[in-house]
Amino acid sequence: MEAREATATGESCMRVDAIAKVTGRARYTDDYVMAGMCYAKYVRSPIAHGYAVSINDEQARSLPGVLAIFTWEDVPDIPFATAGHAWTLDENKRDTADRALLTRHVRHHGDAVAIVVARDELTAEKAAQLVSIEWQELPVITTPEAALAEDAAPIHNGGNLLKQSTMSTGNVQQTIDAADYQVQGHYQTPVIQHCHMESVTSLAWMEDDSRITIVSSTQIPHIVRRVVGQALDIPWSCVRVIKPFVGGGFGNKQDVLEEPMAAFLTSKLGGIPVKVSLSREECFLATRTRHAFTIDGQMGVNRDGTLKGYSLDVLSNTGAYASHGHSIASAGGNKVAYLYPRCAYAYSSKTCYTNLPSAGAMRGYGAPQVVFAVESMLDDAATALGIDPVEIRLRNAAREGDANPLTGKRIYSAGLPECLEKGRKIFEWEKRRAECQNQQGNLRRGVGVACFSYTSNTWPVGVEIAGARLLMNQDGTINVQSGATGNRSGCRHRLLANGGRNRGGSGQRRSRYFNSRYRRYAVRSRRICLTPELCCRACAAQCGTIIKRENHRSRRSHATSVSDESDPDKRPYRAG
Repeated sequence: MEAREATATGESCMRVDAIAKVTGRARYTDDYVMAGMCYAKYVRSPIAHGYAVSINDEQARSLPGVLAIFTWEDVPDIPFATAGHAWTLDENKRDTADRALLTRHVRHHGDAVAIVVARDELTAEKAAQLVSIEWQELPVITTPEAALAEDAAPIHNGGNLLKQSTMSTGNVQQTIDAADYQVQGHYQTPVIQHCHMESVTSLAWMEDDSRITIVSSTQIPHIVRRVVGQALDIPWSCVRVIKPFVGGGFGNKQDVLEEPMAAFLTSKLGGIPVKVSLSREECFLATRTRHAFTIDGQMGVNRDGTLKGYSLDVLSNTGAYASHGHSIASAGGNKVAYLYPRCAYAYSSKTCYTNLPSAGAMRGYGAPQVVFAVESMLDDAATALGIDPVEIRLRNAAREGDANPLTGKRIYSAGLPECLEKGRKIFEWEKRRAECQNQQGNLRRGVGVACFSYTSNTWPVGVEIAGARLLMNQDGTINVQSGATGNRSGCRHRLLANGGRNRGGSGQRRSRYFNSRYRRYAVRSRRICLTPELCCRACAAQCGTIIKRENHRSRRSHATSVSDESDPDKRPYRAG
């Protein structure tokens, strides 16, 4: 029997979802319509901080088509966390459970106090507007500095400081002071919204066996299953999550958003399908944003451009609820440490509650804010010392063999110096920089350079997990089952190509993909860019298992014609 050579490696093939997307056949969450489906719309607070004293919903209930109205008194009194992090038995590593389905104590403009369910979306919107509420307003806090003031009104029980941490390599201040030149800077980064094309939408119904099925635009289907179970106090196994195509997330949908509410509503209304869709305005008010950082930094640099040390003091604005909370500020401090690792480094951060919309994960996960401060100080140092901005970065950039000064993690692969050299040449850095000197007038052109470091992992707080199942069909093709979301990372295509490559042959011809509706296959990668790597490894491992089984069966069936498995060139099947 001749060995089957892998042919998918290096082969250019069409993405498996390309035709469905360009022809409009791809179904997103809001495309799902079911018989008897109802729609839900929130009643939101017009104030940023306060209490709902009383509520009058009689006029809304009398509107034809309204099925039910629920307030904070009708939902489970179970606080839950929403961040897309894996569950842990270590209570100290769990996310802060400070969220409720509905609340009387509103903490930001647009916080939800009630929800209306109606036969159609327009009726639900009209009924929500007819609900009247009497409010007791409280002082509004918008900055971490104000939140930490002694006389600040508490946004949550326990105070406005969510968490704080420090990281240091030693006496950094002494190292900075001993350098030839010192730089100080005060930096602020703004709140930013993700603005993905598809809004936040969830649809839920109950099956005949009382299990709840949820269709949702999410990046974390397996975590949604767990959080819904926690929020409603039902077994996790009673929740099934289906993730269709996702029209962008960028980290916003790495939180559990409307899935618990959709599940709650269908459970209270006899299992009928209920869809909860947010408008664009509601996405700005009631989903997630990028954390605003206030950063005070110091840096010490020698005359030759050698970076001796730097320190950063960060205040992170997490908004009204914790979401990913302090992990953003903490992760940002760790990620930037890889950029210029051969120096002293100190990082302290505090994450505070305010009355702004909740902040959560967004592309970069804390690194863009911190890198902005570090690169700005390095530019100031280069200007003061008369050193080319590219050159000062080349002298300090991470190289292979360096290690993170905080964790000691070794850098096994680093192409930053090569990237700077190549970029300088292609961009014609010296020429363009010279052209920008001595400009006159109100309109001037400038050039600049900045570096960025990022890591994709959850260790040591948690471990990356991924699962995949491969089913071999009688005709030699493979069905791939995985919990990977495939949000912008091409997971579907890469998993199929990987399955075909390791099995032998074209990935598209030999594999079919089944998405995360299979509840047993969990994927938890904090960074979407790492998900394909994890899942492809799981897929490859399963392929290896299939190959071993095939070889074993082949030896038993063709004992006289098949050579020893120890000879890789004579195996009937082998991995690509």
